[in-house]
Amino acid sequence: MLVAELNRGGLNAGMTEFQEKLRQQHENSMHQELEKLLSTTKGVEAENSRKDFEGFKHLFHRFLQVKGPSVDWAKINRPPEDSIQPYERIHAKGLPEAIAASLNKLAVVKLNGGLGTSMGCKGPKSLISVRNENTFLDLTVQQIEHLNKTYSADVPLVLMNSFNTDEDTKKILQKYTHHRVKIHTFNQSRYPRINKESLLPVATNMGLIGENGEAWYPPGHGDIYTSFCNSGLLDKLLSEGKEYIFVSNIDNLGATVDLHILNHLMSQPADKRCEFVMEVTDKTRADVKGGTLIQYDNKLRLLEIAQVPKAHVDEFKSVTKFKIFNTNNLWISLPAIKRLHEQNTLDMEIIVNPKTLDGGLNVIQLETAVGAAIKCFDNALGINVPRSRFLPVKTTSDLLLVMSNLYSLEAGSLTMSEKREFPTTPHVKLGSSFTKVQDFLRRFESIPDMLELDHLTVSGDVTFGKQVALKGTVIIIANHGDRIDIPAGAMLENKIVSGNLRILDH
Repeated sequence: MLVAELNRGGLNAGMTEFQEKLRQQHENSMHQELEKLLSTTKGVEAENSRKDFEGFKHLFHRFLQVKGPSVDWAKINRPPEDSIQPYERIHAKGLPEAIAASLNKLAVVKLNGGLGTSMGCKGPKSLISVRNENTFLDLTVQQIEHLNKTYSADVPLVLMNSFNTDEDTKKILQKYTHHRVKIHTFNQSRYPRINKESLLPVATNMGLIGENGEAWYPPGHGDIYTSFCNSGLLDKLLSEGKEYIFVSNIDNLGATVDLHILNHLMSQPADKRCEFVMEVTDKTRADVKGGTLIQYDNKLRLLEIAQVPKAHVDEFKSVTKFKIFNTNNLWISLPAIKRLHEQNTLDMEIIVNPKTLDGGLNVIQLETAVGAAIKCFDNALGINVPRSRFLPVKTTSDLLLVMSNLYSLEAGSLTMSEKREFPTTPHVKLGSSFTKVQDFLRRFESIPDMLELDHLTVSGDVTFGKQVALKGTVIIIANHGDRIDIPAGAMLENKIVSGNLRILDH
């Protein structure tokens, strides 16, 4: 029975007896199938899977109840002025001498569940080299080690892995044994993908091999709260005196520990302690799909594009009405996570993510987003941070920027070069010949000088020689069947290069 059947009653119609019966049937069938899957495994794996399935059942139950978009557009308001603070105001307070004491109450959590497949790499994305042979993980370890050494502090690194990344990540962690940073890992849940028609799991057993490997997914980073608590790591950190976690995506190279935000959190009176900070930054045309903060039912709330009614999507994307977006750099109180988990009051909107498996089967996966829990925490706050704290590497176009001389690297942190006259990042768009990291690296003998670049578009079969400089707006288009070799030492300023340009050795 299709989901449409369940929701036919529309937003205002009361739940009919028929719909209720259908829901009950779907839920019972799902529970039976999950029990069958659990019977194919035993021991610790069965125990862990049962915990995962409890979370999944809760999500599936809520999914069956949902009717229509999860927000009433008329009730959306701009956040009150004081609920989103400018970073400058927080920075202006300066730092106390005893900042090390605050650092000792912090743990850094990196979301490390993703694979590098979109960039043509096997294994965890965090193990891709991004700068001077350093991977995302190397840079993270260097940053935290630098903090610990500078302030004689003990900030641990916590990696939230998924079943896709756990084994490879753990192997590589051995190389950091002698670094001054304690590293912990825990796994996010493993949920079954659901057949879109039958609303039943597509898995036939708990294995991850062969076709069955496609039957499972990690359910988005909103799963952090439950997995963290279930792993026992949250209690361990609390017992060590940790009070806050700084959570961010491991591929956001701008997400470093900011001492001013930490100080702001720690200097609040105990009864007014801010339990959740979301770093937001000003939206540009490139960020129109990013989630934004709104005031809804007197609470600060994250609004994602998936929750917006179709008629209002253009309004959501507008840079004038919604001026900021969520960077997914979050500061969250550990005691608050424990309290909300125990009370079972962590409520995050469900993201229904449709996928098509290799064999053509349409499935859905139910996910949640970590930032969506902001409405559950007390005294939640947005901080409007500089764009430099949002430097995600999602594509090889992003990779080109961070590998270039636009940035300098120090103690694992990338900062915009002082030699660049204006602080904005150039707009880079590399074509499909550059999608895979391997192909991308093959096409650049060395990374061009981009200090004075505004815009770069490259399409088709193009290669770059050594020590090329790009300035202003540069567009290079090789038509199908043609090839363009940009010669070593070339300087392109405000140029369009097209057709066929091949430099032959002789």
